[in-house]
Amino acid sequence: MTNEERKAALEAIIYAADEPATIEQLTKALGDEKLAVQASLDELVASYAAEERGIEIRAVAGGYKLYTKPQQHDVVRRFIKSLRPPLRLSMPALETLAVIAYKQPVTAPEISEIRGVNTAGVISTLLDKHLITTAGRKEVIGRPILYKTSKEFLMRFGLSDLEELPSLKEFEALAREALGSDEGLAPTDESLTNEANIGKEPASGESRVESEEKRKSAGTETEPQEGSAEATAANNKGTPENEDSAKTAAAGE
Repeated sequence: MTNEERKAALEAIIYAADEPATIEQLTKALGDEKLAVQASLDELVASYAAEERGIEIRAVAGGYKLYTKPQQHDVVRRFIKSLRPPLRLSMPALETLAVIAYKQPVTAPEISEIRGVNTAGVISTLLDKHLITTAGRKEVIGRPILYKTSKEFLMRFGLSDLEELPSLKEFEALAREALGSDEGLAPTDESLTNEANIGKEPASGESRVESEEKRKSAGTETEPQEGSAEATAANNKGTPENEDSAKTAAAGE
């Protein structure tokens, strides 16, 4: 196999792979010497680094994967947005989506703990809109369902991979652009989506209930009830057939 043929093969494999392809996997697939494969791979990575290219090969998580270049993210997002109509979300749903995106995989009780309010209703809404999906169950008492973002989430935000997630402040701006205008959105409590405060406990001596009461007194909207039927559905949606009974799932959630 010539160097050019080797580079072409590497390019095809990395493009087709769902996960970063390691040098060991690439060497085995090509049936060639590791040093020769690494040398061709380095040349391929360098060729993609040229300014005129819109994509690049990055070394991530011990392997190699294709990504769009950062300077092309805006145009990619505009293109993806043009393929789908705006998807309206309430601000509580957007805040819950942010928690899941940055803490995944995460359970409903953990999300509620971070946000300080019950999130069963909005989790059901996010599942219905295919922005999140289930990711098995956490191995703790009750085995609550784990949630993570979906491929639809990546498509909506114009991301190739979760590695491209921006800061929380930038995420909120992207969300407003990708999911529709601000019209009809409840005012946001910045303490809930502040990067430094995700998972942070209330101030010393103040319970989450007291903290929530202060928010109500200040006129800040809390979690809207998305419907008891949706809240119930959120506990079991996406659960494999061979999982525990609905009773166990409800107890875990």
